[in-house]
Amino acid sequence: MSATKPLQIDIVSDVVCPWCYIGKRRIENALALAPDVPVHVNWRPFFLNPWIPREGIERSTYLETKFGSVDAYKGIAQRVVAAAEEEGLSYKPDSVKRQPNTIDCHRLIHWADAIGKAPEMKQKLMELYFRDGGDLTLTDTLVQAAAEIGLDADDVRKRLATDEDVAKISADAKEASDKGISGVPTYVFAGKYAVSGAQDPEKLARAIRQVSAEINAEAAE
Repeated sequence: MSATKPLQIDIVSDVVCPWCYIGKRRIENALALAPDVPVHVNWRPFFLNPWIPREGIERSTYLETKFGSVDAYKGIAQRVVAAAEEEGLSYKPDSVKRQPNTIDCHRLIHWADAIGKAPEMKQKLMELYFRDGGDLTLTDTLVQAAAEIGLDADDVRKRLATDEDVAKISADAKEASDKGISGVPTYVFAGKYAVSGAQDPEKLARAIRQVSAEINAEAAE
């Protein structure tokens, strides 16, 4: 009997997207509900706010630009904060003081993938931003985060000072947009079925099982 073919799951998301923060925990819970299904997860970049300059902007300026005012976001944030708490996560909107451009964050995730630590890198950056109000525009913040998950601090600092993988990350993010992905998180199963939004783990687990069964049935034909 042939071994079960692993299911490829591409997760398109951004580290400053609160529903991506919640969605990461939910897909992890979904995978725990389907432990018998072999999977291969790829973390794909997306720029929630591609207009943000590389140096970032003040959070208040960002909220005024995107939502009309800081107060307008507070009503929206309450629902997201509650959803995060339900997943055992902490989101403290008032602690975020600077809105970053996330290309360097995505570079770190890509580099961490080389040592099998992409999910840990992504989680670290999200926690820094949502829970701790960390400034992801600061090289020191990024270097420390990378070092804490096992990357070499000096190496990361040198690479961040270059344009290494900037073109690749930009191209990958453009590819997602070109494929029609506009809302994140989006989970793409086996390269052909997309589920958008931070769906419940049970729903995601059903999708994982269904698509895995389909691709393995096709492989057996």
